[in-house]
Order: sequence, then structure tokens, then C-alpha cells
Amino acid sequence: MKASKLAYKPVGLALGALSGVLAGALFKQSWKVLGHDEDAPDATDEERTWREVVVAAVLQGAIFAGIKAIVDRGGATATRRLTGTWPG
Repeated sequence: MKASKLAYKPVGLALGALSGVLAGALFKQSWKVLGHDEDAPDATDEERTWREVVVAAVLQGAIFAGIKAIVDRGGATATRRLTGTWPG
């Protein structure tokens, strides 16, 4: 394993945790803005419709994937600027 890849591991883990926190907060705010309840539905919420559960899941997945890509790419770019090598 390359030294740059090994050195990037802890950075990648920290960025992963950060992206999860950011994505969770963004999803919660997005759900409120869309005019829904404070909390997004769980798949097993009996009172919620199929449509509401699926829309919430798709929105949450899209936000999490987008934020993760942004944070991962930014971390890799910053690593290259600092070390001169891409961490992949």
C-alpha cells in the first residue's frame, strides 16, 4: 500500500463522519422546507403513506451521496495540494 494512501486513511474516516453529520442536517432542513413534519418517516411508520416514505428515502439517499462526494473529492484535492500525490 502506498504511503500516501495509508496516510489518507484517518483523514478519510474523519471526512466520512463529517459528511454524515452535514448530510443529516441538510436532509432534516430540506424535509422541513418541503412542508413535511419535523421528522422524516421511517419505512415502518404505519401512519405514513408509501409515497411519503419513498420520497423521504430517495431525498435522503441523494443528499447523503452528494455530500459524501463533495467532501471526499475536497479531501482528496487538499491531500494532493499538501503532498503532491492523489490519495487514491
